[in-house]
Amino acid sequence: MLVSHRPRAFAARLDSRTESAPLARHLLRAYLAGLPAGDRYRDIAELLLGELFANAVQHAGAPADRLIEVRFALVCNRLRIEVHDAGAGRPSVRSSRPDEECGRGLLLVNELAERWGCCPRSGGIGKFVWALIAPTFTLA
Repeated sequence: MLVSHRPRAFAARLDSRTESAPLARHLLRAYLAGLPAGDRYRDIAELLLGELFANAVQHAGAPADRLIEVRFALVCNRLRIEVHDAGAGRPSVRSSRPDEECGRGLLLVNELAERWGCCPRSGGIGKFVWALIAPTFTLA
């Protein structure tokens, strides 16, 4: 019998509040620590997860008692992160004025992810935003 000790996928539900974002990033770091080359995804994945989680908290328009689900999986050498919320709105990249303090999160996702998108959740309530992250390589 072949037993794999590599984590395939991970999911957790967190409170829909800004203070849950550090826990989401901690869970991601723990997941990546179990992958042979998890450090190659870490910096970009943490940044993008933080942006997607913040968007879910700020823009979902869901009741405060709804949870946000994060999922991580390694798919064909790409890290897939997903953030599920109960909101109906679909995110879109927008232009920000130079003096605006926010509004650039999806621009970062668009620039740093290999691909990203938004899909309705099965069951009909809410959506999830996903991003595929390619490993980064460092020169030795």
